[in-house]
Amino acid sequence: MRRAKISIIGAGNVGATTAHWCAAAELGDIVLLDIPLTEGMPAGKALDLFQAAPIMGFDARITGTTDWAETAGSDVVVVTAGIARKPGMSRDDLLSTNAKIVGDVAAKIRETSPAAVVIVVSNPLDAMVQRTFQVTGFPAQRVIGQAGILDTARYRAFLAMELGVSVEDIAAMLLGGHGDTMVPIPSCTSVGGIPVTQLIPADRLESIVTRTRNGGAEIVGLLKTGSAYYAPAAATAQMVEAVVRDKKRLVPCAAYCDREYGVGGYFVGVPVILGSGGVEKIVELSLLPAEKAALDKSVAAVRDLVAAMNRLTA
Repeated sequence: MRRAKISIIGAGNVGATTAHWCAAAELGDIVLLDIPLTEGMPAGKALDLFQAAPIMGFDARITGTTDWAETAGSDVVVVTAGIARKPGMSRDDLLSTNAKIVGDVAAKIRETSPAAVVIVVSNPLDAMVQRTFQVTGFPAQRVIGQAGILDTARYRAFLAMELGVSVEDIAAMLLGGHGDTMVPIPSCTSVGGIPVTQLIPADRLESIVTRTRNGGAEIVGLLKTGSAYYAPAAATAQMVEAVVRDKKRLVPCAAYCDREYGVGGYFVGVPVILGSGGVEKIVELSLLPAEKAALDKSVAAVRDLVAAMNRLTA
């Protein structure tokens, strides 16, 4: 059986760690591409990772390159390219620079892997996945943003810390844009099947939601010279697995919504069924009035961000 070909664009911390998770899970053969100041960097990281294979017992061909031809015919392309967020920098501050970088990457993907499912990780996420869709011209179901799985993982981690329970017992859902306007859905959050609202007071739950919204910024503030990469990479690898193994996972991702949730043609975080074709279905939840109002506010923020990007790239 032919192994899937997974290309990861950007060999920084998120890209290289995504390659690590994907290789360890034997999801396919991996191409790690970057255009760094030091030309040998992606090749060096790929070789280092491959030399871990005999120790950890995984089989995967791992290539590091600066040549887009090496990525041709990829089944999945992960886009992590772009500048990282620095202390005091919001995701919106990244907009102009990363829109150009991601636009250039998307054009190369269109040329080299026209049948690929594309998973966008670059920030500001909601705008960058929209930019990838604009430039590739791919069907909407084959362009997906990684945000909801990461945001939900942070939420679940904080809830587990609060309650002193296993993270495996926390089930949760977050919708909307990535970052400050993400929308927790308490009606879809439970601990061992028990609604979270029965276990955590409303004011304390709200503080956990606030910490989740600021989860990335908290890590940036602690690291001082970088941003999160372990959890973003793990979330991305879960999406890659869902595609290459046709897992039909029901997970929150940034997907193109038109009539769904009344979005009107933008990528926002919603529950989707993720399989070999990319987004195979968008799941529409019956939201409580407060949840729907919060989602509408989040969607409005995404529209404003995309409008700003469109002005900058016109």
